[in-house]
Amino acid sequence: MNDQRSAPFQAGIDSFQGYAVRDPEAFARNAARMLEHLGKAAAAWVEPRERGEVRDGPISYTDVVSTLSEVGDYWLSDHQRAFQAQAKLMSGFMGIWANSMARAAGQPVAPPAPDKRFADEDWQRHPLFAFLRESYGVVSEWANGLAQDAEGVDPHTRHKAIFYTRAIVNALSPANFLATNPELYRETMAENGENLVRGMRMFAEDMARGEGFLKLRQSCENSFKVGENVATTPGKVIAENELCQIIQYAPSTETVFKRPILISPPWINRFYILDLNAEKSLIRWMVEQGHTVFVISWVNPDARHADKDWQNYVEEGLVFGLDTVQQVTGESEVNAVGYCVGGTLLGAALPYLKARSDERIRSATFLTTQIDFRHSGDLKVFVDEQQLAELEKTMERGYLEGTRMAATFNLLRSGELIWPYVVSNYLKGKEPAPFDLLFWNADATRMAKANHLFYLRACYFENRLARKEMEIGGVRLDLSTIDLPVYHLATKEDHIAPAISVYEGSLAFGAPSTYVVAASGHIAGVVNPPSKQKYRFWTGAAPSRDVSFQDWWNTTEETPGSWWPHWQVWIEPMAGERVPAREPGGGVLTPIEDAPGRYVRG
Repeated sequence: MNDQRSAPFQAGIDSFQGYAVRDPEAFARNAARMLEHLGKAAAAWVEPRERGEVRDGPISYTDVVSTLSEVGDYWLSDHQRAFQAQAKLMSGFMGIWANSMARAAGQPVAPPAPDKRFADEDWQRHPLFAFLRESYGVVSEWANGLAQDAEGVDPHTRHKAIFYTRAIVNALSPANFLATNPELYRETMAENGENLVRGMRMFAEDMARGEGFLKLRQSCENSFKVGENVATTPGKVIAENELCQIIQYAPSTETVFKRPILISPPWINRFYILDLNAEKSLIRWMVEQGHTVFVISWVNPDARHADKDWQNYVEEGLVFGLDTVQQVTGESEVNAVGYCVGGTLLGAALPYLKARSDERIRSATFLTTQIDFRHSGDLKVFVDEQQLAELEKTMERGYLEGTRMAATFNLLRSGELIWPYVVSNYLKGKEPAPFDLLFWNADATRMAKANHLFYLRACYFENRLARKEMEIGGVRLDLSTIDLPVYHLATKEDHIAPAISVYEGSLAFGAPSTYVVAASGHIAGVVNPPSKQKYRFWTGAAPSRDVSFQDWWNTTEETPGSWWPHWQVWIEPMAGERVPAREPGGGVLTPIEDAPGRYVRG
């Protein structure tokens, strides 16, 4: 009996093995080296701020405090609500106490919900780490609930509170700290702190690369080079101006469809997300199907582009592209494709061009594109009068730094795109594995001031395009006048352009649209070649104002694999007959340089 009672105690004692310093002298030396690199990182953070070159962001800490204070006031202003919140928290801790007593008595405890942050067995076996994990679970669920259930707070403030709380909860996970993560602790003891030396060296390098902001490495950047193993589809830059280059891709078939394709990619990040490598390239696949493909490669803007607005991006981007296509192919009609914000620009351009009797775009494909921004997800957290005013101050040099925009997108999924890399890179001291998609994600671009502020205010804040209130060059934009064939692709797990947002935006056009939802998210759902035989997509009736997104979803048909062949079947009737293949430049324009061109490298 005594042996049975002492077994749990002995197991607890045994669980502390492996957490002792093995070589104190080596550990002390490595601690000193670690602090040296940490000092370099601190200097890289402080120096540009002392020179007044950077402002903190993307989150305003004042806004975080004021937002969470409003939620706190909501719960504390009513005694019954406050009591309910306290009782819920205490109930959670009573559950932890009961689990602790059960473990001490050798009784089984229900396993926690799967969470890859807590995969190490000591999160359940070791008494201290089990308590930390369970306490974190209780407190995080309670805190998130306070924000989500604050129904008396105005919707925008509540949305911000939910986002900020989730970000804080993700940051405070015990898995993110050396002293509270058993795996990190053991590895540090086993290596006598050498992992921290490697990690803090990378931390200092990444802080210096970000010029005052942490440029978090998510992929082994030395493994990729634009034009060599990413963005490799053969082609030529055949035209350029100060805002973009126009790339025409070389044919890979003897004949091609008569009507060319012009792609308008986002200027947030680079166009080569559509040309990652030979296997994943949507551009290469389009060429292989027999399309003549042109792409707008936006310049990485600097102070010279500060006043470039949406009219400039339409005229010097889309119209310049249309003129170039017509000049080299002789075709006055094109099928246009827009991705993300490049698609929003394309959508705005359609009524603008129609008002000028320019109807060269004869069909439009929108990939994860928002037209109606009412359901635009967590990016709306960063858009209100106060934050727009603060953002404008940070753009005094005429542009927004790419590192700040990258940090914003990473924050949208901080539990996946920030903290796993912080732990692995800087605490375990491991270089990230090569991953082309994350290499592209880290290849951040700057945002021209006028263009970016117009986008945030006109689309995210005021939703002018869907409300028929947006103006470009004095033209009021009314998408209900556009009755072209339109293909909308949404993705099921999109955190930037949610599927419901894309659905609602499709209703702004003057004719029924083809609407498709692909599995996965904003990037992987789009970049899904048929050869991979991954994911699936859903199709249904054309969106209608009489049918909600959920009702549409309930009646869809699921198809395994990539959406690309489905789009090809849709586009072929509008692509025209086959004609002899066209070489870049068409004998009319002399190619300037090989694709992908120097703008995408800038």
